[in-house]
Amino acid sequence: MPLHTRNNHIDALRGAAILCVLVLHFALAYGLKNSPLGLLPTWLLKAAYQGNYGVTMFFVISGYLITSTSLRRWGDLARIDLAAFYVYRIARLLPALLLALSIIVLLGVLDVPFFANSDGGKDLPASYFVIAIASILTFWHNVLMQSAGYFNYCLNVYWSLSVEEMFYLLLPLSCRLLRRRHWITLLCGAAIVAGPVYRSLHADNEIYFMYGYLACFDAIAIGCLTALLTQRWQPGARAGRFLRWTAGLVLAALYVRGIGGHEVFGFTWIAVAGAAYIVGATAGQTAGQGRCGPLQWLGRHSYELYLFHIIVLAGMRNVVDKAGLGYAERLPWLALFLAATALAAALVARYVSDPANAALRRRFRGAATAAPACAGGSPGAAP
Repeated sequence: MPLHTRNNHIDALRGAAILCVLVLHFALAYGLKNSPLGLLPTWLLKAAYQGNYGVTMFFVISGYLITSTSLRRWGDLARIDLAAFYVYRIARLLPALLLALSIIVLLGVLDVPFFANSDGGKDLPASYFVIAIASILTFWHNVLMQSAGYFNYCLNVYWSLSVEEMFYLLLPLSCRLLRRRHWITLLCGAAIVAGPVYRSLHADNEIYFMYGYLACFDAIAIGCLTALLTQRWQPGARAGRFLRWTAGLVLAALYVRGIGGHEVFGFTWIAVAGAAYIVGATAGQTAGQGRCGPLQWLGRHSYELYLFHIIVLAGMRNVVDKAGLGYAERLPWLALFLAATALAAALVARYVSDPANAALRRRFRGAATAAPACAGGSPGAAP
């Protein structure tokens, strides 16, 4: 399978995951009962508030994609080029993140509601942005929130980025250290066991059982093992279709069942069902072909949607608050939120993320090619 071929099925799963997150944050901000959606059964309305399961799906997809891409790029996890790996991650993540953080800090320093450090009844000074931004850029924002609580409406959602970034930091180092596939598999197994144990010890505090490293690494590890499995085996077309449909139905059932009462193993089962869907998505390895639908588009822009949806939502909350939104206005307001977020994501991807990503990668490849030539050494490993 070519290195940069996209898988429409996986993009669709990622699109569904980010949509779950968007609906969750809108529901928390404005509610859904006082709208035509209030006619829906209570159990279905409750599903709108289970968006953290969407984050778990992201973790599985991330573990799978980073591991499978590394296997295709370097042939073996033990041969990961550390410099190239980190540069590629920085090139993809940092440009859009710096833009989002700049907007939040600028408006927060101006004390604009929902951008300032005043969430959850807190009244932290603007200088607290120094430690808050540092925690995001150095991968421990989730840990900061465990001590400070919810303190900034916009920055609160970036806890999951710290989990992802810590995974990006540790994966290549672990693979270079352990080298053997069975040791890497055992490490993933240990993370899978540790996840429910950690969540069981903190089931009364969502900032711990949902946001902690150990609370999330089991889903990422399941994704990594899925990549190792599908490197050697993929189902046939019929089996793949069956797996996707079955896993999709299981994901929907688990999602509707909800997080409450299932804090320990609910995230694990979501991760396992997501992994089964991904295995089904590898059938025939031709899923990158075909038309890109709305879910695929959302999946391909999921990072920009994740970063900027909360900025859009904070801005909208400054225009109209929950009490000021009438029964007939909630659904149009939700549609406006989704449309404005999609527009922001598209613009950021086109004018910031994509060109900066390409430029940084070209610069690294040029340096990696030129350095050995100057030193009289062998060619660089960067593709």
